Amino acid sequence: MFRPNYVLSALVVFVTYIVVRFKLNPLRRLAGPPVRGLFGNHLKAVLDPAISPRAYEALVRRYGRSIRIRGLGPWDDRLLTLDPVSLSHVLKNSTIYEKPWQSRRLITSLIGEGMLAAEGQMHKRQRRVATPAFSIQNLRALVPIVFHKGAQLAERWKEMIEKSTRVEAKIDVCHWVSRATFDVIGLTGFDYDFNAIQDESNELFLAYKEMFEVSVSQGSVFRSMLSIHAPFISRLFPDESMRVVQRGQKVIERVAGNLIQEKKQKMLEAQQSGQPYTGKDLLSLLLRSNSAEDLSPSQRISDEDMLHNINTFMFAGSDTSSLTVTWALHLLATHPNVQTKLRQVLAEAAPRTSTISELSDDEIQSLWTVISTHPYLDNVTREVIRLIPPVHSSIRVATQEDEIPTSTPVHLADGSVDESRKTVTMPKGAFVHVPIEAFNLDKEVWGDDAWDFVPERWDSLPDRVTELPGLFSHTLTFSAGPRSCIGLRFSLIEIKTFLYILLSEFQFAPTPDKIIKSNVVLTRPYISGRYKEGSQLPLLITRI
Repeated sequence: MFRPNYVLSALVVFVTYIVVRFKLNPLRRLAGPPVRGLFGNHLKAVLDPAISPRAYEALVRRYGRSIRIRGLGPWDDRLLTLDPVSLSHVLKNSTIYEKPWQSRRLITSLIGEGMLAAEGQMHKRQRRVATPAFSIQNLRALVPIVFHKGAQLAERWKEMIEKSTRVEAKIDVCHWVSRATFDVIGLTGFDYDFNAIQDESNELFLAYKEMFEVSVSQGSVFRSMLSIHAPFISRLFPDESMRVVQRGQKVIERVAGNLIQEKKQKMLEAQQSGQPYTGKDLLSLLLRSNSAEDLSPSQRISDEDMLHNINTFMFAGSDTSSLTVTWALHLLATHPNVQTKLRQVLAEAAPRTSTISELSDDEIQSLWTVISTHPYLDNVTREVIRLIPPVHSSIRVATQEDEIPTSTPVHLADGSVDESRKTVTMPKGAFVHVPIEAFNLDKEVWGDDAWDFVPERWDSLPDRVTELPGLFSHTLTFSAGPRSCIGLRFSLIEIKTFLYILLSEFQFAPTPDKIIKSNVVLTRPYISGRYKEGSQLPLLITRI
C-alpha cells in the first residue's frame, strides 16, 4: 500500500542531500558573482556569444581566473576557469574529466555513440581505429575532391549572379557553403555524392539536414531537457522534432548501413582476387584499419559503431567547417583591405591559367602545396578560427575528487586572495566550464585588440600566447589533449581550399542586414530580428 509518509521521508532525504552537498562543496570557497533567487544562474552570461566576451572580461577582472558560477540549481556550483594551467590539466586528464552524461545522451540521441559521445575504453578503441584514416598521406589523396566541390560552388554562384538584375547577387553564403561541405564530406567520408550543390532532393542529404537544422537548431529547450532526463517520455509522446529525428535516423541506418556493407563486400572481393582495395574515402580507410591483422578482436569496433562515426564525421566534418568558411567570408567582407590583400597575394603565389576542372590531380596537389603553406592565408585562417570558434564552450564533469593546479593565486568568496594556494579542489560530480571562445579572446594574453580581426598578429605573437595549451595555434578551437579534434587537418584543407577558390572568383561585401552570433549547438549567424528564419548570412557577391 502506498503511504504518504514514504513520500515525505524521501523528500526530506533528498532536501537534506542537496543542503549538505551545497554546504560542503569546496567550490563555494571560490569567489564568484552573486546569484539572484534560488534557481538563478549565470549560464546566459557565459554561453551567449552576444554578451559573453564582456561577461568573461568582467568576471576575470573581479574574481580572478578560477571562478565559481551557478548552473541549473543551488546544487550546481561550477568551476569556470580561464587559467591556462588549469585548462590544460582538465583537457589532458580525460579519464578524470569526462563529458557529462547529459551531453553524451543528447549527442547519442541524434548521431549515436561515436567519438563525440563515447568515453573511456570505447572512445580509445574508436580513436585508435580512426587515427590512420586521418594521416597526412591519406588526407592529401582527398584534396582533389575538395577542390572540385569548391569549383562547383563557384559555378553555381556565377549562375546566380548572371540571373541577377544587378552586377552583384545577394547570396546566403551560410546556406550554400553548408551544401558544399555536405558534398565534400559525403565523397571524402564514404564515397557518396549528395550532389547538394546542384540539388537538395537527395534522401540521405535531407535526412541529415533535417536532423541537424530542424531538430537541433529550432527544437524546444523543454523537449531537449525531457529527452535527456526522461527519454522514454519523448519516445512515447514524440513532438515534431522527435519525429524528424526518428525519420532521419531510419533513412541513415538504411542508406549508410548499406554503404558499410557494400564497402565490406568490395574489400572481401578484392582480398579474394589478390588485389588490394584502393578506396580512399574515410569509411574505406576505417574498415581497412578495423580489419588490420595486428588489431586484436577486442580492439575492433562494430558496424554500429562504424555507422555512429559516419554520423559524427558528417556533423563535425561539414557543419563546423562550413561555419568557419561562412564566418571567414563575413569577416573578409567587413574588412575589405584584408580581403584585397589576401586575394592579391594568393594570385601572385598560385596563379591559375586553367579552371579547376581542367587541372589534373597532380596539378591540384601542386597547387595545394603552395596554398596550404601560404603565410598570409595561414594568418587569416588562424585569426578566423581564433575569433569565432564553431564550438563556443564545452563542459566536463569530475569523475573523482581532484586538485586542479593554477598559475595564479585563487580569489576566495570572502574577498581575500590566497597567495599560498595554487590549486582548486574539485569535488566529484561537479562541472568544469571550458570557455573556448573566452580563452581565444583573452585580452590579457592576446592584447587589447584581441576582439578585433587582425591577421597580422600571427607574424609576432605576444610571449604569453606561446604558453597556452591547444591543438592548433595556441587556441582551444580544436580542443586539446586526448579528445582533441581528430579531423583538424581535414578541416584546414576544406577551409583554405574554399577561401582560395572563392576569393579568386568573387568579391564580397556586407549587406545592410545586422548579423549576430547565436550559440545553437555551434556558433551560427543570424539576421538580427529574424531569428525564426533560421541561420543565415547574406553577402553581396560580385564576379571579379
